[in-house]
Amino acid sequence: MSDTLFSKIINREIDADIIYEDDQALAFRDINPQAPTHFLVIPKKAIPKLSDADEGDQILLGYLLLVARRVAAQEGLEDYRLNINNGPGASQTIFHLHLHVLGGRSFSWPPG
Repeated sequence: MSDTLFSKIINREIDADIIYEDDQALAFRDINPQAPTHFLVIPKKAIPKLSDADEGDQILLGYLLLVARRVAAQEGLEDYRLNINNGPGASQTIFHLHLHVLGGRSFSWPPG
């Protein structure tokens, strides 16, 4: 696994407020929340960004959405926003694929 902040969280080298884990995915609270509820869902497989995923990742990518849905429900969210940043121009700062799940407030469009 590549050495990123998220791989260190997966390997328990760095503490995180983990709210879900199974053999394929991990969800934890964002340390800089942009909404009352803001958590990340990451695959345990190291995929730097969405554009690096391939056809073999199809099931895992769908699974991450199901984990996001499951944890959102666990957190009491009915309405929420999912966001995936792909590359530095889209504000991706950690190059390990991750889904932001934000809720607990209203969101506007376009996001900015």
